[in-house]
Amino acid sequence: MLAAGTRLPAWVGAGFKDYAGRMPPELKVELVEIALGAHGKVEPQRAMREEGERMLARIPPRARLITLEVGGRPWSSAELAEQLERWMMDGREVCFVIGGPAGLAPEVLARAEQRWSLSPLTLPHALVRPVLAEALYRAWSIARGLPYHRA
Repeated sequence: MLAAGTRLPAWVGAGFKDYAGRMPPELKVELVEIALGAHGKVEPQRAMREEGERMLARIPPRARLITLEVGGRPWSSAELAEQLERWMMDGREVCFVIGGPAGLAPEVLARAEQRWSLSPLTLPHALVRPVLAEALYRAWSIARGLPYHRA
């Protein structure tokens, strides 16, 4: 998981760490933080471009890039479990990208193989981290038939 922002409230890290820690070793969820652009000091588009350049430099080679954005495709938990199974069969590393306050740079969006919307709501970028980690854990538990998900 590649996310813009490095100084977030403690609850963000705690929530992410809790769910990421539940994942099995073969589906390890790691967080790489990218410094925000100079929001408030420069125009938002420039700050977003700065973040985008840093993000593109950190995406692992051959990785499947999935951007998190309001305009992306929504998946139910069961659909995400199916996606997770496909990604595992693909064998490539999956890199989820979470933008900063201004969103994701066009260059990052252009590199994405999939665009995913967690909600039609615009979520604060910090909140996306623990929500994404929980969604991935839930999808894995569905795929494995574990009782965590009771729908």
